Amino acid sequence: MIPENRTLLNDAARDLGVTLDDRSTDLFDRLHLLLDEASDGMNLTTIRDEREVVLKHFVDSISCLRGGFLDGELGVLDLGTGAGFPALPLAIVRADLTLTPLDATRRKIDFVDRTARALGLKNVTPLVGRAETIGRQDAHRARYDRVVTRAVASLPVLVELALPLLRVGGLLVAQKGPGVAEELPDAEGAAAQVGGRIHEVQDFRLPVTNDRRHLVVVEKTHETPDRYPRREGVPTKHPLS
Repeated sequence: MIPENRTLLNDAARDLGVTLDDRSTDLFDRLHLLLDEASDGMNLTTIRDEREVVLKHFVDSISCLRGGFLDGELGVLDLGTGAGFPALPLAIVRADLTLTPLDATRRKIDFVDRTARALGLKNVTPLVGRAETIGRQDAHRARYDRVVTRAVASLPVLVELALPLLRVGGLLVAQKGPGVAEELPDAEGAAAQVGGRIHEVQDFRLPVTNDRRHLVVVEKTHETPDRYPRREGVPTKHPLS
């Protein structure tokens, strides 16, 4: 990254309460390079401008650390990680998190895997699959402390996909845009059916861009009934409410 964008990244992260050391900034620099190189031959991201990558991928990913919901040594699944966001930025700034980036597209997970290894991020174990499927597997059902999501699906859908993966007491931390208020009533009903409740909704604006964001935090309060998640595609086509 050019010096101006390195400074931009550090200043924006600091505004979010995250201080980046030189090593972390260098890792973000290498992450940008690897993302840019891979995007020439793969449809990983439509955002190619370096400044936009810093703000809309790196800083936006870091913003899910607001509120301290990811504090501590936690097992975190990134649902619908795509090209590795927010998982890879979180792994860079928080070595105490054990991250499982999940996506149904193998080429994206292959990229995340190669990139994590190239950056020396030993706290990242990518997983290819769908949440409806792994949410029924003993290796993953009720195994995670946190699930994070970024621009994946409507909140009622996310609740059904994420809560079966969480331990009781675990949290879904969903990054949402300005229209989330319309989703909250149905999400509350969905959460009640799959073992949870809306814990908190944080309204804030991203540094520099001033884009409005929300962190919707859903707590798993009791075990998810065996019938959830429903089979592949059903939660999206027929969301709970």
